[in-house]
Amino acid sequence: MWIAGLVSSPLIGSHTNVGTEFPVEMMIEDKLAKSLVAVVNEGSFQAAARVLNLTPAAVTQRIKALEAQIGARVLVRGKQLRLTPQGKAIVAFHHKNELLQDELLRALNLDAQSYHGNKRWRTLRVAVNADSMASWFLPGVANALVQHNLLLDVVIDDQDHTHEALRTGEVMGCVTTLADAMPGCLAEPLGVMRYRALATAEIMSRMKTQTGRISAHRLLEQPAVIFNRKDAIHDRFLKQHLDLQSPAYPKHFVPALDAFEAAIALGLGWGLVPDVLLDSPQNKKQTAKLKEVMPGCHLDVQLYWQHWQQEPSHAAALTQAVKVAAKQRLLFL
Repeated sequence: MWIAGLVSSPLIGSHTNVGTEFPVEMMIEDKLAKSLVAVVNEGSFQAAARVLNLTPAAVTQRIKALEAQIGARVLVRGKQLRLTPQGKAIVAFHHKNELLQDELLRALNLDAQSYHGNKRWRTLRVAVNADSMASWFLPGVANALVQHNLLLDVVIDDQDHTHEALRTGEVMGCVTTLADAMPGCLAEPLGVMRYRALATAEIMSRMKTQTGRISAHRLLEQPAVIFNRKDAIHDRFLKQHLDLQSPAYPKHFVPALDAFEAAIALGLGWGLVPDVLLDSPQNKKQTAKLKEVMPGCHLDVQLYWQHWQQEPSHAAALTQAVKVAAKQRLLFL
């Protein structure tokens, strides 16, 4: 398969906004594009080589051949590989082209072809925040994945940043706080995740004055347990309820959801936990002894499902499952 007239395609023009143009007659070999996608997804040439069943040198040669063909770099080498605008355009087109090819096979009744006796599997790459993934998202879409033979490739990121993966074409949909639809996409409201500040009784006793009230000064002396450095939800909570603008306070960064909740339960600090996680049976035992730091005070985060406006039927099936799952578990205010 060849990729022709890459950025002149309406798919590229509507989704990537990279401002990169290649000659209409240019033909990019599919194996070169696949190699670039593998390097980006796996994070290194060595890991991509294992996935592609090639040597790292062969992968490197393919990327060099791709760059020579378009006359521009597709990757910025460094401690962390980054796509150039040209690379983003190629990756975005490749993902969309794979989905459209699957849709064509379905329309031609060829999608039931089996490999070693198994049905054809399709992979959908999405970006989801960790709280949604651990609570409503995965249980909500599980039946759709089985029914439509779908494989998930999930990018975990903060809900304020997941849309970047959609903007670059890395994913076909994302759970995000961004309400404005990006070019070529739809932004559909999912509902609200409500967060509450929780801590152990010992941590809370350090926050209180002699009259038993929470002191903002004492609260800021206690460490906060935060998911990662992108997570600004604690600052938003402090701004909303204590009118504190970007205050300084000690922080633990724990970028794993089960460890995040364990850190709060162990008394390492206070943290914001969504109601949908508190209500789950597997978390009730761990959070049972935690107390609400400021009873009645919560932070509501409106979530949206942003996805390609023109998506094949199996991607549309996932979109429908996401919306149904959110309606069942999230709040509507």
